[in-house]
Amino acid sequence: MRRTGTADGVRVATWNVNSLPARLERVLAFLAEYDPDVLLIQETKVAPETFPHLPIQAAGYEAADHSGGRWEGVAVLARGDHEISDVTVGLDDEPDSTQARWIEATVDGVRFVSVYVPNGRALGTETFEEKLRFLEAMARRAQTLGERVVIGGDMNVCPTDLDVWNPSLIHGATHITDDERSRLAAVLDAGFVDGFRHLHPDEPGFSWWDYRAGHFHKGFGLRIDLLLVSRSLAGGLASARIERDYRKPSKVPGTKPSDHAPLMVDFK
Repeated sequence: MRRTGTADGVRVATWNVNSLPARLERVLAFLAEYDPDVLLIQETKVAPETFPHLPIQAAGYEAADHSGGRWEGVAVLARGDHEISDVTVGLDDEPDSTQARWIEATVDGVRFVSVYVPNGRALGTETFEEKLRFLEAMARRAQTLGERVVIGGDMNVCPTDLDVWNPSLIHGATHITDDERSRLAAVLDAGFVDGFRHLHPDEPGFSWWDYRAGHFHKGFGLRIDLLLVSRSLAGGLASARIERDYRKPSKVPGTKPSDHAPLMVDFK
């Protein structure tokens, strides 16, 4: 499925890899199979000095990373025929600037963002309030990014009940509250559309499944990984899909999958 140049369209993917050192072989397999122009990754869990630039370069990609050690971490990967420039890390007014949760880079005139929104853990806690403040900072930044932007990553918010396998069973939990949803909606209101939902208004499109109790095979998932596309670019959306095979152990034998699957969109 290798593609050459951008005449065949532009392919963008986002993936919470849940540890790049543990998932590097899977990431390289994904790059070889689907040949995205840009891959946004989250939860890299790698120190800045040990980010695997060399194997990524050997696969034909360059990476701009914001690495924080054993937790968090985000990166923008671009295929070698594209140039990464104007890299910026962090958000103004984010609750904890030591956490590596936001990176921006320009690739061929489009501003790409890889973001890992805090989980929030439990309602009524300081960590939940920090999540809300992060989303607010994200919305403020989204208003300033320009007219050609893609924000991709693990939002840790299900935008609607369609994005939850059974809302009644997780009632009272994070990811589905009005507080979280309204703040994510404010990001969209800054001039973006939800790429997957734009093309699939009625399909759940789950991207995360708990490792426990066979949730993946039972279909007990959440859609929390999103690609938010500037309205000026949304007319070029041609396809969007979750690559569920990369959530399966069998996809790359001998390796354990992330609990997230990649989300991929193609532009005309």
